[in-house]
Amino acid sequence: MNDEGVISKERAVELVESLLAAERLTWAGPVRELAIYGVEEHAVGWLVFWNSAEYARTRDPRANLVGSGPYLVDRYDGSIHHIPATTWIAEDWEELYLRQIKGVRAPDPLAASVRALVNSAGVVAAMSHLRKQAPRLSLQEARTYVMAVRDGAEPSEELVNLTREKETCPPLSIETLAGPVQ
Repeated sequence: MNDEGVISKERAVELVESLLAAERLTWAGPVRELAIYGVEEHAVGWLVFWNSAEYARTRDPRANLVGSGPYLVDRYDGSIHHIPATTWIAEDWEELYLRQIKGVRAPDPLAASVRALVNSAGVVAAMSHLRKQAPRLSLQEARTYVMAVRDGAEPSEELVNLTREKETCPPLSIETLAGPVQ
């Protein structure tokens, strides 16, 4: 960690190199030399890309370890998480990390417009707007949602989930591999 208590890029690479060395010892079958070939900074930490050493040197697709996905080193605690390749290519992997690993609930995009309508046009207008935007909500669920917002609270997680489009192919889960660092 640096003086600000944040994991540096160099420390993130060290942590992943150490983990890769330990993991390599547990693999069955032919053991390849592994190497880090890229690091990207993100709000939540460092994405560390790794693969076979041959792929890192040559970028030859025949040497690629398909589907490995990068490791995320958390910016604040140094914990290491595997981001599956299919999850990483999605635009919202950071939100998924915050929700699955850190327990941070994403803000409901409809709450602000519902709150504004409750204050300007009343409960019925807000319910009508909400039901148009989130047709999966029943009349009673829409009422409960609007009343929570009117009273200054956040709607329940269950209701918020009903305002989002149903995922036809949910992303693979992010897995914690190590950490936090002491």
